[in-house]
Amino acid sequence: MQRLEGKVALVTGAGSGIGRATAICLANEGADLTVCDLNESSLKETIKELHANSKTLETAFDVSDSNACNLAVEKCLDRFGRLDILCNIAGVVLCQHLGKITDAEWQRLLDINLSGVFFMCRSAIPSLIKSKGSIINMASSAGREGQAYNSAYCATKAGVIMFSKSLALEFAANNVRVNAICPGMVDTPLTQNFSFPENANEQLLSRLSPLLEGAKPEEIAALVVYLASPEARFITGADLPIDGGQTSG
Repeated sequence: MQRLEGKVALVTGAGSGIGRATAICLANEGADLTVCDLNESSLKETIKELHANSKTLETAFDVSDSNACNLAVEKCLDRFGRLDILCNIAGVVLCQHLGKITDAEWQRLLDINLSGVFFMCRSAIPSLIKSKGSIINMASSAGREGQAYNSAYCATKAGVIMFSKSLALEFAANNVRVNAICPGMVDTPLTQNFSFPENANEQLLSRLSPLLEGAKPEEIAALVVYLASPEARFITGADLPIDGGQTSG
């Protein structure tokens, strides 16, 4: 029996990278899926890679829109009648000198990386209480340590970690588990397009690279699946690093 057979998962950011890998891994473990992303064409590519026996629903929307988040959960419930696993993976990154970060850039990171997680959790929690489900929020090593030129990103990911811990306590009596995963460097389109700001101090940047080569999206997805499975029934309120030792010191 597949670990997640009979379960329904909703994955944001499912169009590429960790989100796509997570959707594939969840489907391989028997889950039915609502896959979400801003990019509709990327979603269609993801669906092509899902297990043939997995029932799927795709919905393209912006997680920074609270009404759209509500509607995505409603569509999931209309299609499948339940929701067991919420994976908040949609996110954006910005590496820049503090003085050059614009109001719009700051707000965009807050809207997508933090508010989007809040909106999705708020929308999904009534259904997750019914199913005694699980929330897995994608944070970052940047939420566990300060990083030069990453102040805005670090702030949003630290917020995701503390938000997750708070929800874990608030809904423990409802048997809803909430955890945050904190990847370091991962080989995804997001990191492939990552660039350091002009005149960045290389010594300050050295802490961003772990001793090992970067992780593959499938390695992060495997941890998502584990946290969503019955095997992780005693894990909640955790911020789990998967960063090659980057934040161990």
